[in-house]
Amino acid sequence: MKAMILEKPGQRLRLAELDRPNPGPGEVLVRVEACGVCRTDQHIVDGELPPPPFLPLILGHEAVGRVEACGEGVESFEIGQRVGIPWLGGTCGQCWYCRHDAENLCDAPSFTGYTRHGGYAQFTVANADYCFGLPPNIDPLHAAPLLCAGLIGYRAYSLASDKAHRLGLYGFGASAHILAQLARAEGREVYAFVRPGDEEGCRFAVELGCSWAGFSDERPPRPLDAAIIFAPVGALVPAALRAVRKGGVVVCAGIYMSDIPSFAYRDLWHERIIRSVANLQRGDGINFFRALERVEIRTHVQPFALEEANEALEALRQGRLQGAAVLVIA
Repeated sequence: MKAMILEKPGQRLRLAELDRPNPGPGEVLVRVEACGVCRTDQHIVDGELPPPPFLPLILGHEAVGRVEACGEGVESFEIGQRVGIPWLGGTCGQCWYCRHDAENLCDAPSFTGYTRHGGYAQFTVANADYCFGLPPNIDPLHAAPLLCAGLIGYRAYSLASDKAHRLGLYGFGASAHILAQLARAEGREVYAFVRPGDEEGCRFAVELGCSWAGFSDERPPRPLDAAIIFAPVGALVPAALRAVRKGGVVVCAGIYMSDIPSFAYRDLWHERIIRSVANLQRGDGINFFRALERVEIRTHVQPFALEEANEALEALRQGRLQGAAVLVIA
């Protein structure tokens, strides 16, 4: 099979011919149709996260494809069924967090495209218990971003407070453009913040129904109930705190963020809250896909061939994408 492999952080991915993997007990072999290119992939390539436990590594944790073979004991999927493979690739099931309904904080997890091979390949193997069944008629190209940009965005949205009528989104990329549509459909006002000078990004946000769009160094026209920060920029945390009302919530949704600068205590006072999001729980995926049954979401994607994974990562790195980059895998 063809795969784009990471041989060393800081280097470009390399196209390689590898043996097709075989599924072990509890696993499925998936013929990949599309795989989203996530900000986390960029952080792994750029060496901004701890090094993967093994190299070379196949990245990619927004994979959509069809089950090619099932390992021993797999009864949840059938050959030919379309599935989605998310970031959370497995948990220990034994630690305190797993036993207390917090599997996203598992002490010994595995992550697709980081601690196990992912979807930048024609085939991949995944733990069947952590895959999501998808409708047979879903378009893989537009479904791929839902497996991380959508899922992590939804978890951040859930933690932003049920009372958040005015919601700010900092960094209007893959996650935010999905979440904005869901929030608008649920009757919330959405305020989009893009990098200074990105007029096209402002127009894109307004086209998707945002009540206001401006630059990340601006204040919104009215106080926000909650804000979610998708951009990996620590300086946005104090800015978001100043933008939310008393008791407002600021959710940091990324796996990596540059250092947060010091800020005055008065910006945090009045019971404002800062919290982070780590990974996802399988229940998040179930709830998210149920929500999509009630709301029509249009994912805006820019397709790339598998061999163009480096170009897709660079477009993401430079902020040249509207929506999400997706590798289409033949």
